[in-house]
Amino acid sequence: MYFQDRQIAHMDLDSFFVSVERLIDSRLNNRPILIGGTSSRGVVASCSYEARAFGIHSAMPMKMAKQLCPEAIVLKGNSGTYSKYSQLVTDVVRESAPVFEKTSIDEFYIDFTGMDRFFGTFKYAKELRSKIIKETGLPISFGLSTNKTVSKVATGEAKPNNEIEVSKGNERPFLAPLSVQKIPMVGEKTYQKLCDLGVKRIHTVQEMPVDVMERVLGKSGRGIWEKANGIDTSLVIPFQERKSISTERTFDKDTIDVHRLKGIITAMTENLAFQLRRGDKLTACVSVKIRYSDFDTHSLQQNIPYTSADHILLPKIQELFDKLYNKRLLVRLIGVKFSHLVGGGYQINLFEDNEKNIQLYQAMDKMRIRYGDRAVLRASGMDAKTIGRSNPFNGDPPPLLANRRI
Repeated sequence: MYFQDRQIAHMDLDSFFVSVERLIDSRLNNRPILIGGTSSRGVVASCSYEARAFGIHSAMPMKMAKQLCPEAIVLKGNSGTYSKYSQLVTDVVRESAPVFEKTSIDEFYIDFTGMDRFFGTFKYAKELRSKIIKETGLPISFGLSTNKTVSKVATGEAKPNNEIEVSKGNERPFLAPLSVQKIPMVGEKTYQKLCDLGVKRIHTVQEMPVDVMERVLGKSGRGIWEKANGIDTSLVIPFQERKSISTERTFDKDTIDVHRLKGIITAMTENLAFQLRRGDKLTACVSVKIRYSDFDTHSLQQNIPYTSADHILLPKIQELFDKLYNKRLLVRLIGVKFSHLVGGGYQINLFEDNEKNIQLYQAMDKMRIRYGDRAVLRASGMDAKTIGRSNPFNGDPPPLLANRRI
């Protein structure tokens, strides 16, 4: 009975990266915007609705996107800035939502079950959406229904910058006319299999026996059939801060330049250490990852005393890199990761630290907060024009950024 009476909202920031860039620079308003990698291997991480009108979508090769829309403005983006705005939205949601789950940097599920006794669930969700827009300046859409699947589909139908409620009992009629591509779990390969069977609309799946779906699609067949029929008993899992942060860089051309590699490793470590201090976090485990041109991937990690200090983290990362690096092979990707994170400010080491070091960190971090993550750099890391994608602790990265070459 509990699952029938639930009220679940799915909230998703509209074209989040683009919206953040437009907050920073209003000249980008109403222009086709592409955010992502600009190299020959680059892909589109996010694009504006104006760009989507040309057939551009996330994960499309940037080269193809620029051919479809030559007048588009291309931006590399800044993960630190996006993380900051994501945290602002999260803070607003946390203040108002009884239970919420943050599934990516720009996406939330909120369990409003029981709230209808006081205000009306849809009204409460609308007020929360208005509060987010007012306090952050970012457009956001939501869908509200009895479960996560229908709410997520409803959000997609509501976009951009709108809301939809699917009341109890109307889940199947709401889903029926939509494309089967709207069902979570249905990717390109599954969609093609369904099209081969003549199945293009959700209502066709609703009418199919579940055992037929299982024969055609295997174990996932039942799950897709249930979602098509508006059945989803999954719970909203309370949000928790992530336990690791990382950043990776995939090179335009594989390299053997050890000076360049060490410079990028230095820049990565500095940036992640800054992210730790900004979020009042400490790490107790550091690791380095190297992927060679043949895609053979190796990583090495080491436990350390809890810290967020550059002068402690940098030597450890360089030591791991030196142990891991094979000078005879071309490198395709390098990465740095800090894990075993806990809350807490930087702990002063009475035997190694002095007041000047602490003041120096504070001064550098203030400049980075004001002027950007890379406003202050060590000389050895200055050649690293970009350090690649970052996976900040205070918000999961959007799925479309995974393994991107930015």
